[in-house]
Amino acid sequence: MFDNVCKFLAETFPADLAQWLLGEPIPLTELSPSELSLEPIRADSLILLKSEGVILHLEFQTQPDPTIPFRMLDYWVRVYRRFPECQMRQVVIYLRESSSDLVYKTQLEIAQTRHKFQVIRLWEEPVDTFINVPGLLPFAILAQTGDRQRLLERVAEQINAIADRRTQNNVAASTAILAGLVLDKVLIKRLLRQEIMQESVIYQDIWEEALERGLQQGLQQGLQQGLQEGLQQGVTEGEKALILRLLNRRLGSLPETVIGQINQLSLPALEQLGEALLDFSEIDDLVGWLVSNAP
Repeated sequence: MFDNVCKFLAETFPADLAQWLLGEPIPLTELSPSELSLEPIRADSLILLKSEGVILHLEFQTQPDPTIPFRMLDYWVRVYRRFPECQMRQVVIYLRESSSDLVYKTQLEIAQTRHKFQVIRLWEEPVDTFINVPGLLPFAILAQTGDRQRLLERVAEQINAIADRRTQNNVAASTAILAGLVLDKVLIKRLLRQEIMQESVIYQDIWEEALERGLQQGLQQGLQQGLQEGLQQGVTEGEKALILRLLNRRLGSLPETVIGQINQLSLPALEQLGEALLDFSEIDDLVGWLVSNAP
């Protein structure tokens, strides 16, 4: 979920990230991993932004990862093979504070090979780097501070000052998700409006994809069982798909037993779960809800 939010911010506000990481708001466009000469080893975590002469490679990490140095070298070779005329800036950005030595590792050394890359630990970065830039504002809550609650209040004030409604909703939703790394959900919901997720592009994309998939499946069944029954099934399947996507983003991969229980829920129960999941912070919250609401 956190990777997806960071990728969304990089794709939506590339000039803001370029100003932060490159020192100037260079126009950047997304570079598809498929344009590399080989398939990337982890396309889901790869963010490549390209200008005429620079390629910015970003990796956002919530946990220390011993494979990062090799990945940096591997991606550099792949990109250089495809775009030898471009400079490549590689930046690993750690979101959650850690004392592991891995988050301080900025190079790979193997035999005669040495490869360097940049590392940013957000908890060491000054808040002012992010607080006045809409595309960077969601990262502010993870920056250096002695009072994170007051910082979220300050971030909320900046969000409320954003004039464009669409930008405001997307920044607010992204902030709420990233704030979950460092703050209690009750505090986040108190300072940021609960409905912001439903108004954001992130939420809408999930809903539209799930609804389309569910309706298609329902319509296929409707050819055999009757149009009305098929449409009703389509709505139910769409709701299931949406709920599962939201739960996976919020809680991580779900056990098969839990998925099976969700698949047994009626449409009204699914709608109730859709409201309740906004309060879930761990898998036990979901399990407890299913026990209390089992058919």
